[in-house]
Amino acid sequence: METGNAQIDNEHKQLIQAANGLLEACAAGKGRSELGKTMDFLSQYTKTHFSHEEALQAKYNSPDYANHKRYHAAFIKTVEGLSQRLNAEGPTIQLVGEINKQLGGWLVNHIKTEDTKVAKHIHAQGK
Repeated sequence: METGNAQIDNEHKQLIQAANGLLEACAAGKGRSELGKTMDFLSQYTKTHFSHEEALQAKYNSPDYANHKRYHAAFIKTVEGLSQRLNAEGPTIQLVGEINKQLGGWLVNHIKTEDTKVAKHIHAQGK
């Protein structure tokens, strides 16, 4: 799932490690106890990572910058909504499954489709 851009790829690794850590905790019967930590990390780190990606896109005049920024904003809203549900409902088994599905699926799809386009564009600019 590497894009070819070292900065983006290194940050993706941290996001994927968090998602995998939650899956591993679930497999060990500890998903509910790890959910809060994972959500806190994802809530903060996605904002940091997305700002880095968007800065790179702006710097290299990425042609799909506006759409990419909208994807990021929508994902941040999804994470915030799931975090609010976690605070209101607690770490239910249903919510753990939903978070795993939504976050993991979105990250993998976004990296494979959108972020690889960004990295190719930056590479094409000779950087």
